[in-house]
Amino acid sequence: MECKRVRKEFKVVGMRGYGAFSDFQREVPLLAQQFLNRASEISNHTETEISLFEPKREENHLEGHFYAGLLVQKPAIQVPPGMEYIEVSQEFITIRGKITNISSLHTELMKWAVEQGHKRNIESYIIETYHPMENDVEDVEIYLPILS
Repeated sequence: MECKRVRKEFKVVGMRGYGAFSDFQREVPLLAQQFLNRASEISNHTETEISLFEPKREENHLEGHFYAGLLVQKPAIQVPPGMEYIEVSQEFITIRGKITNISSLHTELMKWAVEQGHKRNIESYIIETYHPMENDVEDVEIYLPILS
């Protein structure tokens, strides 16, 4: 698992959710399923699923919002009801691996960030993209926003 720094742009159509950070692990997949049931309503989408997470800014920041959606190839002019178009473009550090190892991937990326002297950008979304692999295994790529 290799960590690296990248400049990346994401164009996303998704549905917004809100809740306790401690419930994101359960709530995000539920919203993603609702969203995927309506994916045919979105024009020019790719097959790449994506989630965007409001970062936890401090210990007392207990609730936040998130999005479950799909990457799109170009800016969305018309968005289906109940969905939003979001664009994010900035510097990230990233790591990719099996979704079953998501916790250790986040830990490894955070450790690498500290070792490399990167400072988190807590004003931008933490992003995860999901990639189907062989044998019903899925890879996740984590993008942690950093200050340039």
